[in-house]
Amino acid sequence: MDFIIDATVQAVNTLYQTAITAQDVNLQQTRKEFEGQVTIVTFPFTKISRKGPEQTGQEIGEYLKANVTEVADFNIIKGFLNISIADSYWLSLYRDQVTREDFGVARPNGKKVMVEYSSPNTNKPLHLGHVRNNLLGYSVAAILQAAGYEVIKANLVNDRGIHICKSMLAWQMFGNGETPQSAGMKGDHLVGKYYVIFDKEYKRQIDELKAEGKTEEEAKKNAPLILQAQQMLQKWEAGDEEVISLWKTMNTWVYDGFAKTYKKLGVDFDKYYYESDTYLLGKDIIEEGLTKGVFFKKEDGSVWIDLTEDGLDQKLVRRADGTSVYITQDLGTAQLKYDDYGMSESIYVVGNEQDYHFKVLFLILQKLGKEWAQGLYHLSYGMVDLPSGKMKSREGTVVDADDLIQQMEETAKETTEALGKTVDYSDEDKAKLYHMIGMGALKYFLLKVDPKKRLLFDPNESVDFQGHTGPFIQYTHARIRSVLSRVEAPANAADVTVLDAVERDLMIQLTQYPDMVVSAAIDHNPATIANYIYELAKAYNKFYHEKSIMQAESDDIKAFRLSLSVSTAAVITKGMALLGIEVPERM
Repeated sequence: MDFIIDATVQAVNTLYQTAITAQDVNLQQTRKEFEGQVTIVTFPFTKISRKGPEQTGQEIGEYLKANVTEVADFNIIKGFLNISIADSYWLSLYRDQVTREDFGVARPNGKKVMVEYSSPNTNKPLHLGHVRNNLLGYSVAAILQAAGYEVIKANLVNDRGIHICKSMLAWQMFGNGETPQSAGMKGDHLVGKYYVIFDKEYKRQIDELKAEGKTEEEAKKNAPLILQAQQMLQKWEAGDEEVISLWKTMNTWVYDGFAKTYKKLGVDFDKYYYESDTYLLGKDIIEEGLTKGVFFKKEDGSVWIDLTEDGLDQKLVRRADGTSVYITQDLGTAQLKYDDYGMSESIYVVGNEQDYHFKVLFLILQKLGKEWAQGLYHLSYGMVDLPSGKMKSREGTVVDADDLIQQMEETAKETTEALGKTVDYSDEDKAKLYHMIGMGALKYFLLKVDPKKRLLFDPNESVDFQGHTGPFIQYTHARIRSVLSRVEAPANAADVTVLDAVERDLMIQLTQYPDMVVSAAIDHNPATIANYIYELAKAYNKFYHEKSIMQAESDDIKAFRLSLSVSTAAVITKGMALLGIEVPERM
């Protein structure tokens, strides 16, 4: 509403002979209980006018109504000037912008951004925490792309380390040549099974050693199984052919399992990085930091950085024996990613338990003089909790992603059939619909909450067709498609000049979509889109219940209301796609 801001600046200048700037005008969306669409806060102008906020608002309102054709009326509530914008303005905006096919999709801005998400370990299947991570990363990437960025979706796979060797060793010792095919299991589940077997056997050995008089710490360090796993890791790093061959075989099983889960989740990647390729990176950066005086050596030869003046602590970046620590690798991988793509922004989608790690990582890169480090961003998110006893879990502690997806489809099936919405569907169409509704429920529930917040996920609540849910929005879209299937929709909006309140509210909601995309992109927050689409769906349902479309007062009004329906369906489809959610044509 730049024209309102400009007109307010002119009004104050004219009425009170005092120059102000656009930054001095506080513009807000009018609260729903009051008339109007835009509110000007008048308190800041009382010093200039030397009058009370109500009288100041009255004078500015009268000036705007007399001099700005788009201002139809105004009202004063204490220190707030509520402006009613003329229907002609909204109709013009609607016809010129909302009805365009590319509405809400920005032109390329020439900026490149990488969104790194998922980052699984190859010793176990994806779980509920990974689900939130994947959905956030995919959605943020889609939103940034809609906002005009060139986006690279990246996945850094943790495919090496002691945890991988644990699964490998347990399979060697207890697997008897079992494969995903012979076991009838997804590959990631099979490898995860042996990680659990390792853990159980390791705990048994610890208990035996403790019974022999060892302390718990001694038992953990000296249990034969952990020593064997450490030896296997050393062999892997030395390039032992047998270990490398087993590692490749079991990782292949896992990648095949991950691919199936990613497909069900509807997420994908443009670039994969693997720790097995990047774990030696960063050593050159340590030397660079020593040369620049950013790092220092201790007497034992270990290399550190002192971040105490930045409110952090001293951080080890290379051990005394010359081996890397985890942050060394991250420094090298950050440089590698920039060398590969030269992006202006790089987003790490990682849980909030890593907040400190990323503060340190970004600060070190900035101190090293990496200009691109200013564009690094940690999209930190909270944990997902579950109501007790509500979800199946393969091992009783962590909810497996595949189990979660299956339960969501089953919950969607039960809810949908109870409402009698699939009577004339084929079995194939039913399966597609249940998957669409189940995944829509899951994704919407996890994405409608600000990423930083911890959330409680309830599967049954998420599939409520009348609640603040994905299925409610999906059903609204299906309702619109049902209306439009009965009549040929107009090519453009008819020439109406006066809007009813519910028509105006719906139209105003529609015009806000591009601003919501920009806001969500700036904040890296899909919840902005999720909650906007929910409000849009509510506005359409109110319009649908209060205004007849097929029995409208005239052909022009009917055509106009059909046009509003077409535009609403289009924006719902686009907005839900930014969340990775499909909307059905019928339900």
